[in-house]
Amino acid sequence: MSKTYSNFLDDFAAMSSFGSTAGGGVDRQAGTAEDHGTRRWFGQWLTQHGYTETVDEAGNQFGTIELVPGAPYVLLGSHLDSQPLAGRYDGAYGVLAAATAGSIVGAEARAGKVNPVYNIAVVNWFNEEGSRFAPSMMGSSVFTGKLALEDALATTDHSGTTVAKALAGGHLLPDGSALTLTNVARYAEIHIEQGRNLEESGTQVGVVDRTWAASKFRVTVDGAQSHTGATRMEDRRDALYGAALLIAAARELAAEFEPGLLHTSVSELYVLPNSPVTIARQVTMNLDLRSPDEDVLARAVDLLGKWAGEASDRSRTDVRMELTHQWGLVHYQPEGVALGIASAERLGFTHTNIMTVAGHDSTNMKDVVPTVMLFVPSVEGISHNEAEYTRDEDALRGVELLTEVTRRLLQGDMG
Repeated sequence: MSKTYSNFLDDFAAMSSFGSTAGGGVDRQAGTAEDHGTRRWFGQWLTQHGYTETVDEAGNQFGTIELVPGAPYVLLGSHLDSQPLAGRYDGAYGVLAAATAGSIVGAEARAGKVNPVYNIAVVNWFNEEGSRFAPSMMGSSVFTGKLALEDALATTDHSGTTVAKALAGGHLLPDGSALTLTNVARYAEIHIEQGRNLEESGTQVGVVDRTWAASKFRVTVDGAQSHTGATRMEDRRDALYGAALLIAAARELAAEFEPGLLHTSVSELYVLPNSPVTIARQVTMNLDLRSPDEDVLARAVDLLGKWAGEASDRSRTDVRMELTHQWGLVHYQPEGVALGIASAERLGFTHTNIMTVAGHDSTNMKDVVPTVMLFVPSVEGISHNEAEYTRDEDALRGVELLTEVTRRLLQGDMG
């Protein structure tokens, strides 16, 4: 591997120092001091490597390199924000890989080694994780017109801080010069797999061709607040008991189907009044169903609805399930998949087509511009955890692959 790529590891180590945790991960949720520190460091990196840095009103951080005046841009990127006590690779690897690839190809174009028809841009999407501000993928949703800017800016965290206020603490404020969707011709993103498929099969890179289908619910369980000791058991309407029944049902639901056909989870639980001597009057939580088979997902949603009714009856509570997000098996453009495969083959990397279970900013971008999505292996599939890890050789191989993809996109490949 050339020194050009190996410098990436030193840069990544420096970037990972922001919000670093004792367990070897990072904690830099969107708009926090740790996130802003990382953004400031990345802005300096961009300037040092020939980019012009800008920020849009949704908090998306861009670096641009103009090669063909007036031409649209090939946009590359991912996100720098994290989950609480998270791994250092999720998102951040893809941002720095994108910036590195863009810098290399931009230098090649200026040296006459590449004939560009587009310009180069890199993006750090704001609030991809959605851990502090919901929904996730917020920055790319605003950029692609799926979420109104005013709604995003008015979103609050659980302390009442708005996105607008969180962004106001940043090192760079919007001035109207940032990239917009109308100026983007192509998009590419690289990410750790967050699963075990590549590692277990011994495959070096993955080219994403589809997303899993998903249905996400905001579940509210309403009961009656009362005394934990004095209230008779038969009189209790315990919202936490009703929630517990539904949590267990969601886990057991996966066993109703063949292994690997359904993933279920419940997360972000809020209990009111959350007092040690008071039975809960209300519980709210997120419930997530995902499947590589749309029919399986539909059957799972129906079955879950029946089980939610049973949980309501047993606990004497009211259970409401609000569908907040839903999508089917959505394909990435075949020409983007073909370009990713051709790039891997030119470099001699073993590859496979792969579905993404997780959501990424590319799942928004693919709906509006031709998109290439790439994966590198994750050790043991661990993610959203301080132990998340991708081996150096895999990380560097991914940077090299993204550089080749960028080179081809810049010259107008992909039709």
